[in-house]
Amino acid sequence: MTQITDTTTDDVVVEITDEARTVVADALAAEPGADDLALWLEVRGVEAGRFTYDLFFQAAGDAGDDDVTYVVDGVTVVVPSGSVSRLAGARLEFSADGGGGLVMVNPNVPSAQEIAPGVPEEVLAQGIAGPLAVRAIATLEAEVNPSIAGHGGRADLVAMDETTGVAYLALSGGCQGCAMSRQTLSQGIEVSLRDAIPELTGVVDVTDHAQGANPFFEN
Repeated sequence: MTQITDTTTDDVVVEITDEARTVVADALAAEPGADDLALWLEVRGVEAGRFTYDLFFQAAGDAGDDDVTYVVDGVTVVVPSGSVSRLAGARLEFSADGGGGLVMVNPNVPSAQEIAPGVPEEVLAQGIAGPLAVRAIATLEAEVNPSIAGHGGRADLVAMDETTGVAYLALSGGCQGCAMSRQTLSQGIEVSLRDAIPELTGVVDVTDHAQGANPFFEN
C-alpha cells in the first residue's frame, strides 16, 4: 500500500503504487520549477465505453477550491472537481507492457448517458443484447472494424432500438473528430450494417467528435 504523507486517507482519490510514484517523481524532478508543480489526474472523456484520462504536470496553486489536493510520498496530486467521483477508488500503476508506462485502474465506468449522449432513455434501457443488436455487433466486429482499423478507427454499438430498427454508434480512435467520419459512416459502416441487417432503418452517430484528435465539430 502506498504511504500517504501530509494528508489523510480520506483525502486520497487515486492511489499511486510505489513503482508509479517513482516514475512520476523522476519525471517531475526533470521539470523546470518542479517544487511548484503537481501531478494532475483527470477524466478527459469517454471512448469505446471507457473513460480516457489526462495525466500532466501543472502548478499546484492552480487548483480551485472544489478540486481535491493531496500528497503521496512527496508528490502533490490534484484531481479536478469534475473528475473526483469518476476517479474515486482508482489506482495509478506502472505497467511494463508495450515498453512501459502509467496505467489507470479504475473501478468506475461511464454512465449510459456519458457513453451515448442524446440516446433516448427508453432505447438505452433496451440494452444491446436484443436480436438486432447482436447482429449489428457481429457485423461491426467481423466486417467494419477490420476495415477501418488501418487508420486507427473503431465503431461500437452503444444502443439499438429493437422496435424501430435504429442503431446508435460511437466512433473512436482515428474516426473520432475525423472530417471524413460522416462519409465513413454513411457510405461504409451504414451500408455494411444494412446489407447484413435488412430490418435496420437508420444509423445515428452519437460520437463526441469535439473530443477527437482532429475535431471538426465546435461546442
